[in-house]
Amino acid sequence: MACAVEDASVQTAPAAPVQTETAERFIPTIGEKFPRMVVQTTHGKIVLPDHYTNQGKWFVLFSHPADFTPVCTTEFVSFQKHYDEFRKLNTELIGLSEDQVWSHIKWMEWIKDNFGVEIEFPIIADANGKVAKTLNMLPKGGTETVRAVFVVDDKGVIRAILYYPLSNGRNIPEIIRLVKALQTTDKYKVATPANWMATKMKWVGPEVFNGKDYVIVPPASSIQEVEERRACEARGECECKDWWFCYKELEVPNF
Repeated sequence: MACAVEDASVQTAPAAPVQTETAERFIPTIGEKFPRMVVQTTHGKIVLPDHYTNQGKWFVLFSHPADFTPVCTTEFVSFQKHYDEFRKLNTELIGLSEDQVWSHIKWMEWIKDNFGVEIEFPIIADANGKVAKTLNMLPKGGTETVRAVFVVDDKGVIRAILYYPLSNGRNIPEIIRLVKALQTTDKYKVATPANWMATKMKWVGPEVFNGKDYVIVPPASSIQEVEERRACEARGECECKDWWFCYKELEVPNF
């Protein structure tokens, strides 16, 4: 039997209350109202989802494990380089990690100095982890947020949720494709097939590493490893933006 075209209308559920430190965390679901919360960001206090829905905008909330980590840095560079594409879809970006505002700001300065990219969107400082717990962003037994993505529409409804592990960065054009697909479903009352618009997307996009498919060398976790990273760079076996941000070429067979 052929697949029927799904009903394009979205059934919404009431927003779940923001959880307290001792409350059992809930599992956010698609079609549920994004829970209302006040968050501290690099742009000051913001009320979610009202800050965006009051402007008739969609938003993509994405979490990262920590500032001054290499995979997260590449993601922020790529999100910023694709920011105009999100805005053309009436969609804003907002990041999150369990770091303080000052850490976010210093990291943003480092990104500008080393990549020439100025981060324009706000980053939530979830130092006590309350937002991460509320949105189920913490892995079982873990303390750092996973690479979660929440796509929220202009009515404050969660439309899509993605989770990536700490070790692997997100494909930003795929998130753009997803937002575009959701908005197309809403506007034309249709469903989109597998790989819809894939041939038209800029999958390579603005480069983080100038066209090279580098892999990240795990950040040094001791003074000895810092010296090893510097020696690696001196031997020409890897390149480093800083002692915690080193990368190298890797031939991956059958890919």
